[in-house]
Amino acid sequence: MNTITGKILKLNNWPDGKIIGVAKIAAEGLSARGLSREAVLHQLEAVRQDPGIFLADALLADLARECIRLTKKDEPSPTALRESPLAFPIWGREHIDPEAVKQMENSMRLPVTVTGALMPDAHVGYGLPIGGVLATDNVVIPYAVGVDIACRMRLSLYEVSPHLLGQKKGMFEESLWNETMFGMGSKWTGSKKAQHAVLDDDAWHATRQLKMLKDTAMNQLGTSGTGNHFVEWGFFKLHEPMFGLEPGEYLALLSHSGSRGVGARIADRFSKLAMEKQPDLDKSVRHLAWLSLDSEDGQEYWLSMELAGRFASANHFIIHKHVSAAMGLKEVAVVENHHNFAWKEKLADGRNVIVHRKGATPAGVGVMGIIPGSMGDAGYVVRGRGVSESLESASHGAGRLMSRRAALNSISKSARDEYLKERGVSLLGGGIDESPQAYKPIDSVISAQHDLVDVVGKFSPRIVRMADEPGDI
Repeated sequence: MNTITGKILKLNNWPDGKIIGVAKIAAEGLSARGLSREAVLHQLEAVRQDPGIFLADALLADLARECIRLTKKDEPSPTALRESPLAFPIWGREHIDPEAVKQMENSMRLPVTVTGALMPDAHVGYGLPIGGVLATDNVVIPYAVGVDIACRMRLSLYEVSPHLLGQKKGMFEESLWNETMFGMGSKWTGSKKAQHAVLDDDAWHATRQLKMLKDTAMNQLGTSGTGNHFVEWGFFKLHEPMFGLEPGEYLALLSHSGSRGVGARIADRFSKLAMEKQPDLDKSVRHLAWLSLDSEDGQEYWLSMELAGRFASANHFIIHKHVSAAMGLKEVAVVENHHNFAWKEKLADGRNVIVHRKGATPAGVGVMGIIPGSMGDAGYVVRGRGVSESLESASHGAGRLMSRRAALNSISKSARDEYLKERGVSLLGGGIDESPQAYKPIDSVISAQHDLVDVVGKFSPRIVRMADEPGDI
């Protein structure tokens, strides 16, 4: 009774060609689910209007792909750079390396760029500087998202005194040694192997690459990477009533990590693909090659990026769950946010854009975020003020003052350890290249963006777990 014929589809403005047959197959599947004819036509139209969100739907994926192919523009997008960069605001310019500013200027010369901003923690990255925020017109730039897609912060608060850290220091250290896993390729095995609903996400079946990456996700769920990734216990001082808590000091657990091997392989594949599609792009911005969101490749990247975001969130959930359980604690409040991600947003003037925040924190009105310092310095929980000039963004941390190589060549282990000792911080693992002296002063960086965020609390690390130093792995 609910049969959708080719004639009915054409009466509903579906064009002649292969897509009619694909739509009929999809319609049959929808009818088998018990949908009325009107509901089936409505669902088919939804696929046609926004095909990308249906790529993970086993029944509608073929139709979604055909819709994308049908609407794809044949003419190549222009790759010639603007003669001069669009103007952009900079917060904390005195803290920023001129080379990072130059990278941002180059990104503002892209023909697809609409606007941008530079945060006070900015330093040199690939293509877009870390701390760069870039809005583009209907394209996504894999390298402007970053290699560690959806790198993320999570803070858990516990309604107990943080002085427990001193009273039971050994137990808190053991919780980090036993319930966290760091390092490239690290994974849990046996009874430690984590489970989470993200592993049942339909998107793992949407592309060939994601199907292959599901095993990586299963192995690495609940683990952290190298470099500046960490899990740490500390004191949290809440400045105002929030989260159902009164102002005061609380025990807190803070973590920083991303989508691990899943995100890295997605970034690698689509960055190379974007560069292959734009071989004539100026060498100075070759890492800022883009994918149109009207293309199948662009839609596949977007779907993959969003899945990596859900996976990164699940990683933090598992880490906090296991570390908390080891101490017999239950969190009473959580704050978390992504960076290294892209969002579909609307500018103050009404234009729809893709906002890339590479090492930048979303700071819309009332949006909560975390801006960490270093292994030896405080971090802050902030509330966004929604400043349009910054694309409703803030810094994602203190930002590096020196490169990893420079840090290794100029900072001694004794100098690092003395810095930590003076601040009452115990370090488990951690490389010299992550020494606090390698980072900008966090308080100066926070002051430089006082108009972008309000500080609502301060986290002071006490027991810090990071990847082991190279010789100790």
